[in-house]
Amino acid sequence: MKKILTIVAILACSMQLAFAQSALVKNVEKAKAASEDAKKATKVATWLNLGKAYWDAYEKPTAAIPMGMSAAEMQILMSGEKPISTEAVTLGGVPYEKQVFKDKELYFAQGRLQMINVTKPALGKSVDALDGAFQAYSKAGELDVKGSKKKDIVAKISDIDKAYFNDAYTAFILGDKKKAAELFLKAGNVSVSPFSERLDTSAFFNAGLAYVEEKDYENAKACYEKALQYGYDKSSKGGIYASLSNVSMALKDTVAAKKYLEDGFALYPNNPQILTDLINLYLWTKGNPEDIIKLLDKAKEQMPDNSGLYDVEGDIWKQLGNRENALAAYQKSIEINPKGDYPFYATGRLYCDWYNAIEEEKAQIDLRDYKKYDEVDKFSKETLAKSLEPLEKCYEVTTRKEMKLASADLLKKVYFQLRGSNPEYLELHKKYDEICKQLQAQ
Repeated sequence: MKKILTIVAILACSMQLAFAQSALVKNVEKAKAASEDAKKATKVATWLNLGKAYWDAYEKPTAAIPMGMSAAEMQILMSGEKPISTEAVTLGGVPYEKQVFKDKELYFAQGRLQMINVTKPALGKSVDALDGAFQAYSKAGELDVKGSKKKDIVAKISDIDKAYFNDAYTAFILGDKKKAAELFLKAGNVSVSPFSERLDTSAFFNAGLAYVEEKDYENAKACYEKALQYGYDKSSKGGIYASLSNVSMALKDTVAAKKYLEDGFALYPNNPQILTDLINLYLWTKGNPEDIIKLLDKAKEQMPDNSGLYDVEGDIWKQLGNRENALAAYQKSIEINPKGDYPFYATGRLYCDWYNAIEEEKAQIDLRDYKKYDEVDKFSKETLAKSLEPLEKCYEVTTRKEMKLASADLLKKVYFQLRGSNPEYLELHKKYDEICKQLQAQ
């Protein structure tokens, strides 16, 4: 008997749900028919009714279900309706309890409701009830020339905007990035409509971000452009220019990528991301090194403790053939971060390269001019000897295998080259030669 009663209860519940959905569909159909009547279509009330019908259809599956409720409180609220299934899921690194119902999924984290995903909309998945409501309320606003209903219309447009945004967020967390992008974009478009009083440029940015996740860079760029158009650069402090540059690079348009960063830099010279990306882009595209130095000077004003900027500067000065400035930049990097391995290695490498250049010069000297030859030879060995201390320091401070190997390899070569000037150097050559073999074998 108990089993029969349970089946009857389930059937009654299903019939009630079907009836409710049927009533919602009929309400929309009736209100839509009225809006298509030439005489009724001129009345504000007609469009308000259609907007409400669409909104009710959208809201029905989640009506009166507040976020933050516990599973036990939810059961009371839902009049004892039990989930069809329950499972543990992890989304974005966060553990959830997923409860599946006939028309929705509820996600609880730490015992509280955090998300709702509607799986069976009242009007079916092919109908965007929110868009229907938005179009209807917008039409009502156009007809409301006296403004008597403006407050109500603005409030509903705001509700639609928030609903799109929340649904987009849920889709993003659930992993449907394409759907999330589309919904974020709709939220943004609603927020910039004539009857909205809440401009939400972040919705456009989030749409772009979701499209990037999908590797749909064309649509991502369009969404970022819209965010910029409506002033997102102010709230992001210029960060949107870096985002636009990144998607342009993904589209292999380096000209556009550089232009976005230059425009952003002109407006937001204090934005570290723009400065860093612009410097990296100049380096990657082999732009004018002197232009990069100017950018680096600006970057150092904003990020005086960023030792990496001095590493880049040192490399550029070396490229320009100005060894003294390069060494000064590497030394400044070491002063800021004494545990950084790169400036030690770069300093040692510079002295080694300098030595090679001197040796090439020495090879051109007439051997009969022994005085000049001896002077150059002495300077050559002194220059090479200057590489030992920074290379030893690099080997000491680095925690990276590749940097240990690079510094050890140079050290073994330098010690071998200078073995005649110090009896200990040959042993040090053997030491680093063995270290290189061990590191290569790992």
